[in-house]
Amino acid sequence: MQRQLHAVTSGKQSRDETFRIALAIQPYIDYFHIREKRWSAFQIKSFILDLVKAGMPAEKILVNDRVDIAAVAGAGGVQLAHHSIGVSEVKRHFPTLMIGASVHSREEAVPLREKGADFLLYGNVFATSSKEGKPGIGSPRVKDLVKAVDLPVIAIGGIKPVNVQEINSTGAAGIAVLSGIFLSQEPACAAKRYRQELDRR
Repeated sequence: MQRQLHAVTSGKQSRDETFRIALAIQPYIDYFHIREKRWSAFQIKSFILDLVKAGMPAEKILVNDRVDIAAVAGAGGVQLAHHSIGVSEVKRHFPTLMIGASVHSREEAVPLREKGADFLLYGNVFATSSKEGKPGIGSPRVKDLVKAVDLPVIAIGGIKPVNVQEINSTGAAGIAVLSGIFLSQEPACAAKRYRQELDRR
């Protein structure tokens, strides 16, 4: 099975720049996470509709936390955090949405399959500027979680092209990248490089 590349918006760029990057990287990514805490519900909904109109498949689009927006705009799914509505509640009320759950421990992760999660986002694996001062958990912990849960595990946090092979060796289903793509000087080239590293055997 092809390993997945998830691209996560930075929360630091304008709508127009985020839109431009999203379309440029679209050929190389499997899922596009909209994580824009400063945008209104209307802005996120309009952004999704414009992306789809411009050619991004709706099933590729995941909305961080906001289940209501994902459902109304016809996005593919949601990425739930610890403060979000529970996985089982979302699955019950919105059974067609793909559900990703962010986890930080094995104890958090194990029950989520029965609750209806479709994949887990796990990290931060390496040190990253978005979690300043927080050391990475390291790839061995990713490998342990992959063995412990019967769900795809997507590694996140400080992942660069040079350490993608280290993540691949854990058995993770893929990686999620924020600054490595969105804050790159050439986002499309960066996304292509991550894609190539993920696909290496």
